[in-house]
Amino acid sequence: MPALDQPPIRDLAPVGNGRSTALADRTGTMGWLCLPEFDSPAVLAGLLGSRRHGSWTVAPASPRPTAVTGRAYRPGTLVLDQVWEMPEGTLRVTEFMPAAGDDRPAQVIRLATCLRGRVSVTSRILLAADYGKAPLHLGATTGPGGVRRLAADHQGATLFLDGPGHRVNRRGTATAETVLTAGQHAAYALTWQQPGEPVPPVPNAEQALTATLQEWEAWSARSTYTGPDRDAVLGSLAVLASLVHTPTGAIIAAPTTSLPEEVGGERNWDYRYCWLRDSALTAMELLCAGDYLPEVRAWRRWLTETITDPAEVRIMYRLDGSTELPETVLDHLPGYRGSLPVRTGNGAADQLQLDVFGYVAQTLLAAEDAGLEPNPATDKLLLGLAGVVAATWHQPDRGIWEIRGPEQHFTHSKAMAWAALHHTVALLERRPDADRPALQWLRDTATAIHADVLANGYDPDRNTFVQAYGSRALDASLLLLPQLGFLPPDDKRVIGTIEAVQRDLATYDGLVLRYRTHHDADANVDGLPGDEGAFLACSFWLVTALALAGRTGEARERMDALLALRPDLGILAEEYDPATGEHLGNTPQGLSHLALLNAARALATADPAAAAVLPRQATPVAAVF
Repeated sequence: MPALDQPPIRDLAPVGNGRSTALADRTGTMGWLCLPEFDSPAVLAGLLGSRRHGSWTVAPASPRPTAVTGRAYRPGTLVLDQVWEMPEGTLRVTEFMPAAGDDRPAQVIRLATCLRGRVSVTSRILLAADYGKAPLHLGATTGPGGVRRLAADHQGATLFLDGPGHRVNRRGTATAETVLTAGQHAAYALTWQQPGEPVPPVPNAEQALTATLQEWEAWSARSTYTGPDRDAVLGSLAVLASLVHTPTGAIIAAPTTSLPEEVGGERNWDYRYCWLRDSALTAMELLCAGDYLPEVRAWRRWLTETITDPAEVRIMYRLDGSTELPETVLDHLPGYRGSLPVRTGNGAADQLQLDVFGYVAQTLLAAEDAGLEPNPATDKLLLGLAGVVAATWHQPDRGIWEIRGPEQHFTHSKAMAWAALHHTVALLERRPDADRPALQWLRDTATAIHADVLANGYDPDRNTFVQAYGSRALDASLLLLPQLGFLPPDDKRVIGTIEAVQRDLATYDGLVLRYRTHHDADANVDGLPGDEGAFLACSFWLVTALALAGRTGEARERMDALLALRPDLGILAEEYDPATGEHLGNTPQGLSHLALLNAARALATADPAAAAVLPRQATPVAAVF
């Protein structure tokens, strides 16, 4: 079987529904799909290998797929239209996942429509169990809708393939070729069904598309943002919507694993889990973007049900709240463009990362300010987490970047420990039955942490905060200090840090590195060999910091440059290589998109004309606290 040409990461288009995400490229090939959940084993894993590891192409019939001539999402959705303009006719393939629900199976639908002339369309699919370890045999059964193909996966579930007459060859690839004339459709659907559940009906693709568009449009209509860059904001909101796990309320970081931060390198991680930090930041952006309290309420419920003992808190969890995340190497996959290893699970789950507590406390306070009702379970959790912070803040940790090198006293981590106690006190002191002595202890500890950061995390000779105590290195996470309310955004120490980051970590076109890396692992703070691209979230953090500091012209210039670097569909991965223009890392990356939202809001608020039309929730984080 011919190899699947691995597409550029910038060409990957997510099609998701709040339960899982498929990735389609410009040839009409899906090379990544986990069913039924984000963190389930992939049944299409060709993106990290070849076609024999699972792929599904729906495109014009030809010896090999040809690139689309146009593609776009329906506005405010992740419903994708890909169009091929050919001499003989025009073919459009509409890709979507119907909205997830407890009573609806996990499903991908691909609707091919001939818009002009006469076209021949091919569906070619190979399903492979457990991240492409073995092809799944597609048998046949007859039902009311005609012949259906089905396969049992390694978990005992059933996969149904519906569509015009798929024929299966000896190697397990199913192929269907259909001729369409103008106005005719051909629908293809892949449905995952739980063991023991009734056989799902053959989907009505056009009805499912109408219902899916209605649900997406209802989501987007809840946005109240009317400032600049509205299209980019709505597109990023759609991405964040797809990362909110509908059945549980958990919020994942990204729906992929092992897309490299350096092509050919080993910085390849599994992001299909719920980080407390990333999920809290996503919930914060939803609060600021409009009427998304139901999603934030569901996340808060997941949080309080998952963390049953604050003393045993982890920095990330599976969707169901479990903590079994052993980091495993999939040796049978050759990796994206030879980038090894391919990993599932994430060893960072066992790390101490002090900053996560601050993001959780910050968001829970903002949620109540936005109208979310007080909750005793949340108060108990916050007080417990604050106790953990008060007892451990003086320890070194792995920091926001989850380094695999030695623990250090990271300045950002210490500032976030202060934020955890500061925001917890601000929330709990509202309660008439609050434990006043306990809150005073937390307040005093926060004051001590604040003084410690100013004494040890700031270099007065260079007028900049530093990455870690005793270090001269810089870190882009220091750009977040003014958003925390740790110092005013126009404080000379904040301005000095912004300028130091611009000198030492900024590349060009508004791009910012997380920190400096080197070929030698021993020279890298993260303990890993090699380099990486510019970090997109950090690049947007610089925009926000500049806007909050009153440098709106410079911030606007940086924002425009960043928006210009987005691919045609506006989807952001984790990093960008300024030398090659390649997007790098897992995609779509929630942190990149929420940082875009934050930057757009900071710019809009800094512009008096734009700020006049913004809702109250769209206040910059620094002004909230």
